[in-house]
Amino acid sequence: MGQQAGATTRGRRVFHRIYGGLLGLVLATAVHAAEERGPVTNMPLPRFVSLKAEEGNVRRGPSLSHRIDWVFTRRNMPLEVVAEFGHWRKVRDREGAGGWVHYSLLSGVRTALVEEDMAAFRMKPDDEAPINARAEAGVVARVGECTPDWCWVSAGGQRGWVRKTALWGVKPGEILE
Repeated sequence: MGQQAGATTRGRRVFHRIYGGLLGLVLATAVHAAEERGPVTNMPLPRFVSLKAEEGNVRRGPSLSHRIDWVFTRRNMPLEVVAEFGHWRKVRDREGAGGWVHYSLLSGVRTALVEEDMAAFRMKPDDEAPINARAEAGVVARVGECTPDWCWVSAGGQRGWVRKTALWGVKPGEILE
């Protein structure tokens, strides 16, 4: 019976080592997937940028020889970069429409699209704080800093804290300083 107990203990140790190793591999893979980086810039993918130019051609592929599918016409519009190839960035807008845009048309300045009609700009990141102003849905605001649930934004000369749930252009839980 002593030999059998020793074999069972060794078997458990082997099982725990294998299980622990596999768990570590799975966690490392999940962390790696969550931290995907662009092959050109080594910046996180996806990430938010804004349209620097008044107009930006959106192409079917990453070169001038690819057809223009449409044109973005709103300066400072937030866009999400989902892929990179050379000097080209594959972006999508709030509706999910996207394509390839030359990197020179994009800016790292963070903006967000107000999604909630009459979103409150508050004096502090608190639902009970006084309201400075309100913004209609569709307003593009410049993003200053963000806590896990709130962002400090400015638009049309007004500024204040807005709940992230009212904005498109910042990730849930994203912190900006």
